Amino acid sequence: MQSRYCLVAACAYLVVCLVAFSVPAFAQPFAYVTHEESNDVWVIDTQTDEVVAKVPVGERPRGVLVSADGTRVYVANGNSNDISVIDATTNAVVETFPVGIDPEGIDLSNDEKLLFVVNENEGVMRVVDLASKEIVATVQAGIEPETVVISPDGKLAFVPNETSHDVTVVDTQTYKVLSSIKVGENPRGVAFMPDGKTAYVSNERTHTVSVIDVEKLAVTETISTGERPVGISVLPDGSKVYVVHGRANDVRVIDPATNTVTKTIALGGKRCWWSALTPDGKKLYATMGRSDGVAVIDTATDTLLKTIAVGKIPWGVAVTP
Repeated sequence: MQSRYCLVAACAYLVVCLVAFSVPAFAQPFAYVTHEESNDVWVIDTQTDEVVAKVPVGERPRGVLVSADGTRVYVANGNSNDISVIDATTNAVVETFPVGIDPEGIDLSNDEKLLFVVNENEGVMRVVDLASKEIVATVQAGIEPETVVISPDGKLAFVPNETSHDVTVVDTQTYKVLSSIKVGENPRGVAFMPDGKTAYVSNERTHTVSVIDVEKLAVTETISTGERPVGISVLPDGSKVYVVHGRANDVRVIDPATNTVTKTIALGGKRCWWSALTPDGKKLYATMGRSDGVAVIDTATDTLLKTIAVGKIPWGVAVTP
């Protein structure tokens, strides 16, 4: 009887241990930060804002995104010309596949069967079937495409082109170019409002943000911001737009109801670049490339909470759902 009780107790303990060690990967959101120089991805626990893992990937990783279920992290490696796939439960690379020369920004189709990739030096956007890893489409973009962002309804791909100073809009079903929208000089980031009716585009060299009517595919307004705006993030409820600035080294908060800057948050670092929000919108993470740090912002008070030391030349950041 005693041995049977011990066996049951031991099994119960084992179950508890397995749950304890498997839940943390999904118990809270994690931020994944790419590093251009140290060629790795650092993982930050967004509850404690501490680094919990470091994952070696390809050469010069930049663009990064997380699958909707939080199990996969995709990383674009600009110098090794491939994509690293990280298993978020183990924080290990489980797959690597080629995607053309100099991949930079990436995004997923809404059903997550396709990966959209921009190849900056080639001036194209490629579409990869994730099941077969085959390239199913290659679309001509502008000069030096920076990233690609899929609209909330999944129907459009917005590709900002740094040197042709425009945004290429692609139909995600037919892969036809629908429009080339002229914006400010050196467009970098794109973010949609939750309803998908409006898109914001940062223009690095003209220090502005273009407001685009998505139905009309036209610029309706231009907002003056700080020096060298890059990353843009929109709160889940659409109440605020956050713009990260590479030379002003701050984050400007835009009220989308008036399209005016309502606050400036100094970050203290250098080359503040890309950003990502936690799923609840309570925290914003912004990379600071020349300071090897990540700034954490409280979006309720719009204040700097913490600066996290990370690897060499942090570039992109994405947060698990």
